[in-house]
Amino acid sequence: AAAPEGPQIAAFFDYDGTVIDTFSASAFYRHRIRHFEIGPVELAKTLLGAARGIDSGEDFEEFLKMALGAWRGRDEEEIRAIGDRLFKHEIAGRMHWEAWRLVQAHHAMGHRVVLASSATRFQVEPMARELEADHVLCTPVEVTDGVITGRTAGPVLWGEGKARAARALAAEHDLDMDECFAYSNGAEDVPFLEAAGNPVCVDPESALVRVAHERGWPILRCAPRPGTPPPLDVARTVGFYGAMAAAGYAGAAIGLLRRSRKTMVNVTGAVGSDLGLAVAGIDVDIVSGTEHLWSARPCVFVFNHQSKLDTIVVAKLLRTDFTGVAKKEAANVPGFGQFFRLAGVAFIDRSNPRKAREALQPAVEKLLSGTSLVLAPEGTRSATPRLGPFKKGAFHIAMQAQVPMVPIVLRNVGELMWRGSQTLRGGTIEVCVLPPVDTSDWRRETVSDHVADVRKLFLDTLEHWPTEPDRRPQEVAR
Repeated sequence: AAAPEGPQIAAFFDYDGTVIDTFSASAFYRHRIRHFEIGPVELAKTLLGAARGIDSGEDFEEFLKMALGAWRGRDEEEIRAIGDRLFKHEIAGRMHWEAWRLVQAHHAMGHRVVLASSATRFQVEPMARELEADHVLCTPVEVTDGVITGRTAGPVLWGEGKARAARALAAEHDLDMDECFAYSNGAEDVPFLEAAGNPVCVDPESALVRVAHERGWPILRCAPRPGTPPPLDVARTVGFYGAMAAAGYAGAAIGLLRRSRKTMVNVTGAVGSDLGLAVAGIDVDIVSGTEHLWSARPCVFVFNHQSKLDTIVVAKLLRTDFTGVAKKEAANVPGFGQFFRLAGVAFIDRSNPRKAREALQPAVEKLLSGTSLVLAPEGTRSATPRLGPFKKGAFHIAMQAQVPMVPIVLRNVGELMWRGSQTLRGGTIEVCVLPPVDTSDWRRETVSDHVADVRKLFLDTLEHWPTEPDRRPQEVAR
């Protein structure tokens, strides 16, 4: 039977090994190694502990004591900032996409989402923000006058400790634990899983697999996220870049023959993206709105940004007569600057915020000349599948040029080439092209409202994807 909706139901997610396919502590440990912060004694103890494994609460507390000791005397904000950086550049890329979809399914049903971990808040809170978790349960760290003491400030949430914390939260908020969900990968979390009426084992270790079979608990297997790319993915990536380079040479040759820079750019973008993605085993499926790629040009195309692959996908979609926007300094970057000039990129001078309107004029002139612009309003690649906040630049450009804005919603790109990854995986990228947004009545004082409206279009499309019916947590976990 389907679970009821509403905030009286909670979904409790373990973190390490469940939401991500690794241990967040390892990223902190590698950071300390890179900065020569680990002495030979601690290194020896860590290696010995790793070889022996953590089989009890006492083992974990001993490991935690050593880890917290390394932070003794450090500023709380310094460690928090390190945690945020490590999350963005290392940990976020190890997220299980299946766990992300489960979280979104629970949010859609109005359930509380709880991230529960034996780790510290410096490890857990960045992910909690991305998941928009309602509550975080983790091992508290003692801080005095903004300085970490190296001790815990409460119970360690390992094994039964995590189960007690979940039950305490349920009592505090009058949750119905018989209807709640719990997700974990480790056998130490059997008490935690037992605490909820709907336990699910996510990529479980062998000991938990045996328990799951004995008790009839469902098992969710997740796609592997290997640290070292397999040979096939390396071959795909080499083929992709080789195909793009070949298209670049072909485009240059044809452009020279026709004495047309525009021809060179159009051939390179269209043929290069087609050939490169085909060699890499990547298909692009436009599930709706193909007509909107052409109906409103010139216009400002905006897309959600998760991967370096996004721009290649957009080039395949738009084919010809478009360009991008870059800051003025990019024109002087060796190699890239020359390519940007050849591609007709609009360079914007951001050095004087007081002259923002004048700074956007090169981009506006591109539109007035009949060339569409492509921008990612998030400004940078998202650390997770969550849609980031939108900047206003694209909206001011569309408003000043009085051209429509066309949202291009990309799905699955990050699964095939994640932020920070250098290799590609084969698969299918799905695209929804939304109807053009009229900007003729936009005003400077209402731009923030238009930014929010367009971002909501992206959010609604991603949440209610046309080819996939709304799914409940039980269906996602099968």
